[in-house]
Amino acid sequence: MGKKEELLKAIANVNRGLAATEDQRKAIFSATAYLESANPNPSPNQLPHLLSGDWRLLFTTSDELLGLNRLPGFKLGQIYQCIRAEAGKIYNVAEVNSITGLTPFSGLVSVCANFTAAAENADRRVKVNFERFVISTQWLLGYQQVKPYVDLLQTDKRLWAIDFAIKNPNQRGWLETTYLDQDVRIGRGNEGSLFILAKN
Repeated sequence: MGKKEELLKAIANVNRGLAATEDQRKAIFSATAYLESANPNPSPNQLPHLLSGDWRLLFTTSDELLGLNRLPGFKLGQIYQCIRAEAGKIYNVAEVNSITGLTPFSGLVSVCANFTAAAENADRRVKVNFERFVISTQWLLGYQQVKPYVDLLQTDKRLWAIDFAIKNPNQRGWLETTYLDQDVRIGRGNEGSLFILAKN
């Protein structure tokens, strides 16, 4: 079994980290570090064609993201990080589904940001500045798939949503891509969070 297959097997049954035991987390961290050491593209910022796309979250240690599963009456659906490298934009989109299964009550939480190469580790790290927060129901936004929704976010069209600019200068950070190939990306954030994603 290859390094990537070992990692994908380790994260297969932990529900993005929500159901991971301490032993499973240790195994995931070990497999992640092992794969990172074999990164075929150590300068991912020079490869916008690989970075760009709609990435689905497979595993994270981010309490901020996993905490969405604790909203009363909801359970966390798919989470995407959509990168538009040429435009310097990142769109984080989280589906928050009603536990009743009724689509009109399922929500969508989105954060839009811009990014630029960081001064440190510029080949793989970017500075992220959060610009916009959007929250609504999937029904009001006509949401079915993430790509058309991100296309909508890139327009000036008025949305049926709580939609406001993020002006807090503290709402920024950095994201470092530590592994990148055609279909898997590993990232580490400034707060110590780990993100493992697959191209959608």
